[in-house]
Amino acid sequence: MSAQVHRTAIEANFDGLVGPTHNYAGLSFGNVASARNAQKTSNPRQAARQGLMKMRALLDLGLAQGVLPPQERPHLPTLRRLGFTGTDAQILSKARRAAPELLAAAASASAMWAANAATVSPSADTADGRVHFTPANLCSHLHRAIETETTARVLKAIFPDPSLFAHHAPLPATPALGDEGAANHTRLCSEYGAPGLELFVYGRGVFQQPVPQRFPARQTRQACESIARLHELSMPSTYFAQQHPDAIDHGVFHNDVIAVGNREVLLYHEQAFVDAQSLRSWICTHLQGERRPVFIEVAADEVSLDEAVASYLFNSQLVCPPAGGMHLIVARECEEHPRVWAAIQRIVADPANPIDRVHVFDLRQSMNNGGGPACLRLRVVLTDAERAAVNPCAWLTPERADALLAWIDRHYRDRLDPDDLADPQLLEESRTALDELTRLLKLGSLYDFQRTG
Repeated sequence: MSAQVHRTAIEANFDGLVGPTHNYAGLSFGNVASARNAQKTSNPRQAARQGLMKMRALLDLGLAQGVLPPQERPHLPTLRRLGFTGTDAQILSKARRAAPELLAAAASASAMWAANAATVSPSADTADGRVHFTPANLCSHLHRAIETETTARVLKAIFPDPSLFAHHAPLPATPALGDEGAANHTRLCSEYGAPGLELFVYGRGVFQQPVPQRFPARQTRQACESIARLHELSMPSTYFAQQHPDAIDHGVFHNDVIAVGNREVLLYHEQAFVDAQSLRSWICTHLQGERRPVFIEVAADEVSLDEAVASYLFNSQLVCPPAGGMHLIVARECEEHPRVWAAIQRIVADPANPIDRVHVFDLRQSMNNGGGPACLRLRVVLTDAERAAVNPCAWLTPERADALLAWIDRHYRDRLDPDDLADPQLLEESRTALDELTRLLKLGSLYDFQRTG
């Protein structure tokens, strides 16, 4: 850990813009919502607007809010690598006839869930005093694994200064090193700019017991340990916790579906971890600073695992607005589940924790695919100097939000069926939209179609 003094810092949210090919293909085994809504008609325009409205609301709270662009989809280079030849239209048609599952993977808009983009460690925690980024390899699913190269380009375009930002290559894409990014990582601290504790949560490891029986564990302990080394973290301030296999078998495919942490608060379900007591004891022993740890455990008899997954209670955001307090950002589904809503009201009313307000957002289009408020954002702690070094057009402003809203309305369809993924016109619409977006955000040539002509 860096020996630097405590510096002023903020935690920024960089949300993924929903892409023009947002659809329900049911590609993510172990994601209950994704499977339940497979092959239904989606509304990309509504999805993008819903995500942008959440970003704008957090901006209005005074929070630092950034934007991560969508990826090029359908991704023709992937289909070519898989043996499809001809013109773009011919490739789409051939893939639709011969391997519709591969076309669906190449057309997925799953990069919208930016919590899987990378793992990020702030400069206060790293030996060289830089912010470290490692793009997730997402090797458990093809439709996500193809995101990695573009994700790395995006992060380098937004955080360009090598004296402040360290960008690592993704881990090798092997089962032993399965890495799903920040969805399985959180940080606790007394102040954002002070050294903190980095918590990595894994589902499987070598000879690890117990193991899930119904759904696969995606994150490995070896991946977590490798990222901790790459980020030059202090091992005494780093903890590796095993996710409870029962949670995975109920559809908790990432830890951020069953636990969320912010500053000194850890909000989690009783069945989130194999050994929650050891984790709590370690945090109490190691967290430094004036603020002491606050643990909010939700018992299984208050909210069951099934209710937690259906509502995405724990896939919420915990944020600290400049005006003070700590706010909980939840999806509309939490309000629609009476027991979940009662638990939220209990938490907000409890003076023993700093959470004093809840905000409810309609994110139905994302939720139908298994992604809630926390899935949509990548958290990045930044000092004043680091914040100033971020590509300025990646920050959301009221004016940029208006421009993005108009961009969405110009380019996005309001209805998309699985058969539409083979439509060459959809490919052209997507490329036109993304080409305009890179100019709007001044990100340069990010996409393969821009780089190769």
